[in-house]
Amino acid sequence: MLDRTKDMAVSAQAWLDEFERDLGQPDRVALNDLFLADCFWRDVLALSWNLQTLAGRNAVAQALTTLAPKAAPRSFKIAPNRAAPRWVTRAGTANIEAIFSFETALGRGSGIVRLVPDVADSDRLKAWTLLTALEELKGFEEQLGTSRPRGQAYSRDFRGPNWLDLRNASRDYADHDPAVLVVGGGQAGLAIAARLKQLQIDTLIVDRGARIGDVWRKRYHALTLHNQVQVNHMPYMPFPPSWPTYIPKDKLANWFEAYVEAMELNFWTGTEFEGGAYDETGGRWTVALRRADGSPRTMHPRHVIMATGVSGIANIPDIPTLDRFKGMLLHSSRYEDGETWTGKRAIVIGTGNSGHDIAQDLYSSGAEVTLVQRSPTLVTNIEPSAQLAYATYNDGTLEDNDLIAASMPTPLAKKTHVMLTEQSMELDKELLDGLRSVGFKLDFGEGGTGWQFKYLTRGGGYYFNVGCSNLIVEGAIRLKQFEDIESFTEDGARMKDGTAMPADLIVLSTGYKPQEYLVRKLFGDAVADRVGPVWGFGDGFELRNMYARTKQPGLWFIAGSLAQCRINSKFLALQIKAIEEGMLGRS
Repeated sequence: MLDRTKDMAVSAQAWLDEFERDLGQPDRVALNDLFLADCFWRDVLALSWNLQTLAGRNAVAQALTTLAPKAAPRSFKIAPNRAAPRWVTRAGTANIEAIFSFETALGRGSGIVRLVPDVADSDRLKAWTLLTALEELKGFEEQLGTSRPRGQAYSRDFRGPNWLDLRNASRDYADHDPAVLVVGGGQAGLAIAARLKQLQIDTLIVDRGARIGDVWRKRYHALTLHNQVQVNHMPYMPFPPSWPTYIPKDKLANWFEAYVEAMELNFWTGTEFEGGAYDETGGRWTVALRRADGSPRTMHPRHVIMATGVSGIANIPDIPTLDRFKGMLLHSSRYEDGETWTGKRAIVIGTGNSGHDIAQDLYSSGAEVTLVQRSPTLVTNIEPSAQLAYATYNDGTLEDNDLIAASMPTPLAKKTHVMLTEQSMELDKELLDGLRSVGFKLDFGEGGTGWQFKYLTRGGGYYFNVGCSNLIVEGAIRLKQFEDIESFTEDGARMKDGTAMPADLIVLSTGYKPQEYLVRKLFGDAVADRVGPVWGFGDGFELRNMYARTKQPGLWFIAGSLAQCRINSKFLALQIKAIEEGMLGRS
């Protein structure tokens, strides 16, 4: 077995030197020998101008041999200002993990290689995983640090417009249209707009909310983020170190306002995006907007980015007899505060995060609450179990940890999450046993892959326990199964055993429709059919139609957690910049 005290940097650089040399060979034989048989290569724009993952050394070597001549990758070096090569365990496999830098004909990139000894030759290190990710385009670097703009346009011309004049003209769009229109002003919209701003691409965000941040501000009163602050920073502008571990929704909403101002993003509030049509010949959209005062505005951007999130259109299922109910009926997206319902009776249908949180909020406000379960749900304690997936973010730099997150191919990420789910089940055993004892139906994701892959495939179906599960076990919040309801009545529901379940309020915590429903509504059947499903994996290793070119030129999608948006907004922005500069085709 390889001596673990051997200089890992030397070993990793030796592999990179051999890799660079073999990339110039006309066949894949030499490259083949650098990889394990069951290896993975994830390329994020650097060589393929795509987000793609290949499995198996034959497929990897073939693709590298095909792509390398045009991309001209070179100068592979251990990155000097990043985490040094180290022994780590990923997905249950010990390996040397090395962060490196490289160049291509058009840009500069970063990558991670994970090396393990070959079973047949314990002194030979071979690549188990490889990431190559584009960081910047040559000649179009972000204007940061010493490259920041000097402000000559307003700082020394005493007769010209000052900074505020220029900002107002930029965001008013009185005499021009943006190159990019971003629909949605949550973390996805802000992240991609900030990235495009740094690449000097004129971008406008539109959002129906009356105030920047309303996408969070208008959610239910008790909401806080369920993952920790160190994971959730926005691009270029990290949260202050004094911030709480779990960010309250109003604090985040107010930060969004400050972020838009600080990053000089163009943002129209109270603006409805009513739809658009694409001109294939001109390479532009014609989009219809409705401003806050009701006035229409037509624009012709070259790109439309849908940043409306995984949760777009509320899913309100057709539940027989529910129309008989005469009390207040709300979807969870419209629920605000439990104080109104003190002393009243409430039924919450749905057992994801929102359903549990709303039930707990109502209970804490003095309501009598029944939670109705429609399907098995994953439950995990918010600490430590739900945070296990973010362990890498507890140490090191955000830049390194984001690269590590991007480097794990989906099959290995699944394996990791199976292991984390098993660990969390052991940590949460007492809670889970208690839930089973009161009839709560549990599941742990397809193949035991846990909550993260429930989110990546369906956008929900899990609950991070912050106390509601304990209330259910104690009987303080009643639990019923949806299948045991015979019908709904004017004042609640009647169970199949003949008992009544009275209610003044019914909350449908039933999730949201897939994004393709919104695409069909806004762009029509032809575009929706051309694009296909959005989010989830289908048969591939990458999220469908996310952060990359779609089959509809000029139409892009970004969604996900704050971390996902921070990481992937960079790659989406680079593609748009490359198209704008003629380096990359539109489709």
